[in-house]
Amino acid sequence: MIRAKMLIGGVLCDAADGAELPTVNPATGRPLGVAPDAGPEDIRRAVDAAHAAWPAWAGLSVDARAAAMRKLAAAVRGRADEIARVEVQDTGNLLAPMLSDVLRAADRLEFYAGLGHAVMGATYPATPTHVHLSLREPFGVVARIVAFNHPFYFALSRMGAPLITGNCVIVKTPDQAPLSGGILAELAAEHLPAGVASVLSGTGARCGDAIVREPRIKRIGFIGSVETAQRIQRSAAEVGVKHITHELGGKNMMIVLPDADVEKAASLAIEGMNFQWQGQSCGSTSILALHEDIHDAVLARVRARMRAIRPGDPFDPSTGMGPLISEAHHAKITAAIARGRASGAEILEGGGRPAGAMFAKGFWVEPTLFGGVTANNALARDEFFGPVLSVLRWRDEGELIAIDDASSLGLTASIVGRDVGAALGLGRRLRVGYVWINCVGPHYVGVPYGGMKNSGVGREEGIEELLSYTEIKAISIASG
Repeated sequence: MIRAKMLIGGVLCDAADGAELPTVNPATGRPLGVAPDAGPEDIRRAVDAAHAAWPAWAGLSVDARAAAMRKLAAAVRGRADEIARVEVQDTGNLLAPMLSDVLRAADRLEFYAGLGHAVMGATYPATPTHVHLSLREPFGVVARIVAFNHPFYFALSRMGAPLITGNCVIVKTPDQAPLSGGILAELAAEHLPAGVASVLSGTGARCGDAIVREPRIKRIGFIGSVETAQRIQRSAAEVGVKHITHELGGKNMMIVLPDADVEKAASLAIEGMNFQWQGQSCGSTSILALHEDIHDAVLARVRARMRAIRPGDPFDPSTGMGPLISEAHHAKITAAIARGRASGAEILEGGGRPAGAMFAKGFWVEPTLFGGVTANNALARDEFFGPVLSVLRWRDEGELIAIDDASSLGLTASIVGRDVGAALGLGRRLRVGYVWINCVGPHYVGVPYGGMKNSGVGREEGIEELLSYTEIKAISIASG
């Protein structure tokens, strides 16, 4: 049984009232561990500690803050295998991607440490008697609320921009997978001054809501669902005016143009669905829009590749997909598949629980492929956040634009075709925040990531995220 602790004021601790958050192994459904379920008193203590630590942290030089962050990144690498193995058990994700996640988190923390000197103010055209300039200053105490699909990666990497800009940060780990946050708490306690970083676990309704409603937290960054983002905005508005950014879900198209290489298109379709994360990725291209000229050729190759994905033990290097995160999420995905069947769309692959004794328990579902999906079907409209790929046939680009216009979401898209100019022209017409052309999936260092429409507000992973953790102060100086 794994027992995680929180970090408040430099001290590893449980919830003040002793409340606990149990977690299970998604592969087996058996109990795995417990983490504290923080409540309002814990959030108050964390904010008190952060508020007290902030002046000294902000008063350090950029280089001094960067040095502390680099020590933390090095310590994470030293325990990377341990962290990854805890994450595999807590999330059901595969070992190799989880280990990559941990190392990538350390890289991103160092990226922001090195970007600190890019936080600059400006000067403005002088008036005859004054000089005008601006400064960028930290908010003070900020919060990050992160999602379950990349628990450690999101928790650590999203500390980078707040810390290097002189903020103290409170991180809330995901309800469904809080255990690796306990290791982050241990490492932050050792390598950051007390109060500069707090790591809290707990439910959204109890811990998350208390964070959002704390008046002294003026800046919040959230990764998760549209519905939760709406609740956050409502709750925050009841206690003050806050700067809140959201990186949310999407119903993302991969558009295959008629001149595309069919083998490449099929390979990218599988890659873009993120089956190694069970499709539990906000950027997954879960609509495969195939031009009628190459529809059948690409679809046959996609089917063959999907049949080769083997669900199984997440620790086994030959496994292609693990279980879903929780019983509740499993019920959501299986209900969505059932609605897809009832809608008249055809299940071409998967659709049920994998066969075999090891899959009798746990939160398993096969990689699932629907064909004959129409533009107005929920399979082409709603985000499921699972291993469900929907294929539709198109003839005219106007059909694609209509689908995009009708969607309330706009996170990513991928366009595959030999004519890059045509692909670029189509990409510029889509109302999404990130477009891949003849590739899919990776988030490149420094390239801003985020969505349009209900898929988010603000951008992360680059200079835009860094600057978003500062406020601008203007100063005018009489010069004569």
